[in-house]
Parts: sequence; structure tokens; C-alpha cells
Amino acid sequence: MASLPSFKQLKYLCAVAEHRHFSKAAETCHVTQSTLSAGIQELESQLGVTIFERNKKSVLITPIGEQVLKQARLLLGNAEDLVAIARASQAPLSGDLRLGVIPTIGPFLLPKMLGNLRADYPGLKLFLKEGLSADLFNRLQQGELDVVLLALPYPLPDMHVESLFSDEFEVLLPPDHPLNKAANVHQRQLQGEKLLLLEEGHCLRDHALEACKLESAQLDLVYQGTSLHTLVEMVANGLGVTLLPDIAVKADILGNSGLEIKQFKDDKVSREIGLAWRATDPREHDYMALAKFIRSWVKKKLKVQVLGE
Repeated sequence: MASLPSFKQLKYLCAVAEHRHFSKAAETCHVTQSTLSAGIQELESQLGVTIFERNKKSVLITPIGEQVLKQARLLLGNAEDLVAIARASQAPLSGDLRLGVIPTIGPFLLPKMLGNLRADYPGLKLFLKEGLSADLFNRLQQGELDVVLLALPYPLPDMHVESLFSDEFEVLLPPDHPLNKAANVHQRQLQGEKLLLLEEGHCLRDHALEACKLESAQLDLVYQGTSLHTLVEMVANGLGVTLLPDIAVKADILGNSGLEIKQFKDDKVSREIGLAWRATDPREHDYMALAKFIRSWVKKKLKVQVLGE
């Protein structure tokens, strides 16, 4: 009878699939490249399949490899759930908690909030990982993260999703833009504008367009930025208009730019912020306590509409 794959081999598999590079995967796993390569080769031999297609320029995952990868992530996630059973017996929000957060939320919400969270739960040891939604979901699925703070909607199969609060979008205009004279902006007034958005992969890009009921064909997408701070600088230099989430505005992302924010008139233009964790994770009471804390904090400090109470 063939031996079963080890969890170490499954971690190697997930790392190579993520980085598509054996050297970078080995660095992530804190092993030598030869050790990682030997582990992958042994795994392929045990399973009798080729998981990765290797050439001098890239590492590609085979169709059967994709199926193996999916199961590997589930197995690693279930192993973390096993450890979490013991943690679940501890006091609420105590011990280690690995929180993933997307870059259009983390810098604007966490710095001020975490001090209060630490005061309320002194036994909590929080580890933060910032990344795009797709990467965070993969890490959550394979047990590298316990819970993720992200913008919704986003496809999260086999995850429990808890809505937290509504984050409204606002319009940022260049200094000499005609709409600066208006008290509010209508969604239709953005049609034909030179719109500055985050690059592909950032879910805020899609959420902003969907919330404004705008199609890419209706817009002049002149720039794709890597961060909201970069977009603010582009607007300040007259390159176009952009949409900013309210939490970023309240975190003083405009600084001393001299720019003014315009709110949308009538229709509510917003995204939803929520927490997600594996539905099989027994520490649900911890994550629900975290959700309750975040709702209470944003309602008191940011005066936003909370959801899911």
C-alpha cells in the first residue's frame, strides 16, 4: 500500500502553486530548494501523477495538479481546525489569531482600532497579513490564516461570512473640475470621465464600478494605481477623478492635498465590509466576538451603518 502524503509535502505543493517558482516557494517554507524539490517529486511518485510541468522559464500546474491542490488546501485547513478545537476551550479572543486584511481596509481601519482591541482582550496575540482577496482566500482555505477582513461581495465557498458595516464611496475631483461647484454628484455624471482606479486584482475596483452602476465602456480608464494614496496624488495632479471609500477619507488619506470630497446624491453608493472564516473552524465564538467588537467600534468611532446585528 502506497504511503500517504505528509502535511509537509502538501505545504510544499501549495507554496509552489502560489509562487510558481521553486526557489521562492522554498524560501517561504524555510527549507532549501533541493529539500522542497525532493518533497514534490516524492509526492508525485506517491500519487503516481505529474503535478507540475517544469521548464527553464516557468512552473505550470497540470490539470490533475489543480485537483490535487484543491484537496491539499482543504486537508491543511482541516488540520488547522483540529488544532483550533483545543484553542476553542480558552477564554474568548485569547491566544494566537492570524488575521488577513485587504490593503483598501487595513491601513485605514486597523491602526486606531487595534489599541482598543488589545485593551479589551489583553490575552489576544494578533498576527496580521495584508494581501489581495484571492491570496487571502487561498491562505484561509489551507489554514495559514484564521479569519479574513475583506470587502464583499466576493466568492468564498465553504466559508462563513459575517457582514460588519457599510463603507460608502465618495468622489475625489481635481482642483479645477466643473463638478467642484456642485454640492453632490450624481452617478450618471461620471460617465465619460477620466476615471482613476486600482489595478486588476483589487476588488475595490469592481465594487466601485458596480456600486456606481457604471460599465468600463462608459468610462475613460486612464490609469491603474497600486494604492489609494497613489490615486489621490494622481487626482491632485489633474489626471482624472477617482472613488475613495469612506474609511480612507476618515483616516485622512487626503492629508494636505487641498482636495475636497464630494458625496453622491440620492442613491447610496457603497461596498460591504465583512469577516470570513472556514465554516468547519470550531473557534466561531472567537470570530463572532471579533465581529461584534468591530461593529461596535466603527459605529462609535466612524459613525457608519453597521450590518448583521
